[in-house]
Amino acid sequence: MTADSFLRALSMSLAMGWDILWPLILGFALSAAVQAAVSHREMSRLLPDDRPRSIATALGLGAASSSCSYAAVALARSLFRKGANFTAAMAFEMASTNLVLELSIIMLVFLGWQFMLAEFIGAPIMVLLLVLQFRAFLSPSLLESARRQADRGVAGRMEGHAEMDMSVTEGGSLWQRLTSDKGLTAVSHYFVMDWGSVWLDIVGGLLIAGALAAWVPQAFWQSFFLVDHPTLAKAWGPIIGPLVAVLSFVCSVGNIPLAAVLWNGGISFGGVIAFILADLIVIPVLNIYRKYYGLKMAGFLFATFYAAMAGAALMVEAIFGALALVPAQRNARVVEASISWNYTTWLNIAFLGLGALLVWRFLRTGGPAMLRMMNRPQHAS
Repeated sequence: MTADSFLRALSMSLAMGWDILWPLILGFALSAAVQAAVSHREMSRLLPDDRPRSIATALGLGAASSSCSYAAVALARSLFRKGANFTAAMAFEMASTNLVLELSIIMLVFLGWQFMLAEFIGAPIMVLLLVLQFRAFLSPSLLESARRQADRGVAGRMEGHAEMDMSVTEGGSLWQRLTSDKGLTAVSHYFVMDWGSVWLDIVGGLLIAGALAAWVPQAFWQSFFLVDHPTLAKAWGPIIGPLVAVLSFVCSVGNIPLAAVLWNGGISFGGVIAFILADLIVIPVLNIYRKYYGLKMAGFLFATFYAAMAGAALMVEAIFGALALVPAQRNARVVEASISWNYTTWLNIAFLGLGALLVWRFLRTGGPAMLRMMNRPQHAS
């Protein structure tokens, strides 16, 4: 590798980061507002079983939660320990990383509305397939073993962030609660905490995407994704997509730039969706499952999650193919990314101002102390 190739990869990573800066700030600000209005206290009570109503509630609560994969995994375990149904807790976890606002906005910017819609449709299908697998294969003995392990209080990444609940549920209308002193403080804290949760994944995803876009020739991707065999490629993409995600180590919204590189490289439409859905089975998260629930349950979650992700992606591929909604062109905003004075720059400046105000509020209201506690282990209760 030459110095020029490294600089090209880094410049592409920076340019991609610049492209998604304002959507990230907007997404995290909206997510923070939603979290400030939704309490965690009643979540366990709302998820008593794996019936359709509880699963639908889990999807809604997950969509209103943080997009950080690690925080979602930690919160799902906390809900399980407090009495929530395990299947419903896993449905909540999946929704937390696949139905949140910031993910949709980034997908729209990088990949287009078809992918955003496919994710919105594919995530509930994935959860449905997971529920069916749990009903068929999750034994009472394995579940009881996982519960005993969960109650030991073994901590993982973002444990403190998952336990944080600053929601404002009293004091008038939704707008009045959010614009009150307590509401603005809660929004600012959730905003900064969520950034603190995922910035490593975002940076990692951008660096990997820039490196792959700059260094890996199109011929390799086309061969790897079986571009010369269109019918076979449609089946291969959803199968290989989650495995690429597992090996990339990147989760949450950080995997969207890499998904764009894979799409430009030739992976099938369903393969992109499978890759994005697979953020909850990357190797660091699998290790947390082992700590939380034991090795056997970690293996069970990997197998069932993988099957649900690949199955949902195959179904989305078939649905969008039948409706002629699969994009004909592979022109995700990656390969020739650059920074210039355009609407993106002006939006970035405006939203950086909004972000600065929220950070200022965070610093003035005890935020740094909470940030230091965010990743501290929480003792079993």
